[in-house]
Amino acid sequence: MKQILCFGDSNTYGLIPKEGGRYPWGIRWTSILNEKLGLENYRVIEEGLCGRTTIFDDPLREGRCGIQMIPAILETHNPIDIAVVMLGTNDCKTIYGATADFIGKGISKIISRIRINAGESKILLISPIHLGADVWKNDYDPDFSALSVATSKELADIYQKVCENENVYFLDASSYAKPSNADQEHLDEEGHRLLADAIFKKINEIEENVANK
Repeated sequence: MKQILCFGDSNTYGLIPKEGGRYPWGIRWTSILNEKLGLENYRVIEEGLCGRTTIFDDPLREGRCGIQMIPAILETHNPIDIAVVMLGTNDCKTIYGATADFIGKGISKIISRIRINAGESKILLISPIHLGADVWKNDYDPDFSALSVATSKELADIYQKVCENENVYFLDASSYAKPSNADQEHLDEEGHRLLADAIFKKINEIEENVANK
């Protein structure tokens, strides 16, 4: 059985927009992906955590720094055939003051840790969906700002360059899905389905490339 580790934040966890809670199996994209790949041949490991960043410590919530957590997660689940990483949205929060370029440097460190701790795994880096234009307003999530929205829209280009430099696979989630109208931040059910379809096709591409080598 092949193992695919999905390492991300609340949109990998499957947080339900606005109301909170978690989408059940069959709705969140990780579970849809597992079903499409085949439960008998693939195990999709869901390692999504709300608030997770690439390299930043959240002063109000422990354990959110991705670079600190991923070595233990990789060791726990080894061997890993494909590591899927989708982080960066929380790095756009005002408190971190990070540019898209700096967030890209953080994601590069995540890739390096995967190579150190799971060197045989293929890596798929996914740039996250864009934040909605109004996400920073009081009705939604004031941890973000208008600048956060702009930064989120710059991540795809930065991440693509990281993938070219690091020789890893790339997918732009914002080309397939968008945040829900309910909270301007998280995927709705349709978004999870669309993203799962896109990742499924990319996984098949990766598998074909591996088989042809």
